[in-house]
Amino acid sequence: MKFRVEDMSCGHCTAAIEKAVAEAGGSAAADLAAKTVTVENIGAARAAEVITAAGYTPQPLD
Repeated sequence: MKFRVEDMSCGHCTAAIEKAVAEAGGSAAADLAAKTVTVENIGAARAAEVITAAGYTPQPLD
């Protein structure tokens, strides 16, 4: 599942999102330049919930 995360603006943001997803049992690859996050191994709803809880606003792309 891929999300657009417009409010991801720095390396700390990408690390925070990747860590939050990992703690939820998934894996994430954040692309700061494209402002996207690709999440695997957890469902889209759970991924959105985790990214939101980390303080960001995910918008589903897939």
